[in-house]
Amino acid sequence: MSAVYEDIMSSLNELLDAAQGKETGIVVHPRTVKDVEVFSPQQIKQVRIDAKMTQKTFAACIGVSPKSVEAWEGGRSRPDGAARRLLGLMRDHPNFAENMGIYQ
Repeated sequence: MSAVYEDIMSSLNELLDAAQGKETGIVVHPRTVKDVEVFSPQQIKQVRIDAKMTQKTFAACIGVSPKSVEAWEGGRSRPDGAARRLLGLMRDHPNFAENMGIYQ
């Protein structure tokens, strides 16, 4: 059998042992994930303004339509979880899109 197959099988067996509570030598570091925040229309607009973007550019960076951003800022709809997570990143790091190479 190939070395890749052997490596995969070994890893799967270690995972199975860990799931069954057996000592494996694997160290697991529990993490907590921050809740996804809810943003008001004013907060969404402020995130966009702080990022120095038009609604069209902001929408392209987040991966939604400009109409969605317009509706969010107008309070007619709300962003979903993934968009809210991106909004939080962009709020905390206004140059996030630029630093990630999404926006130039």
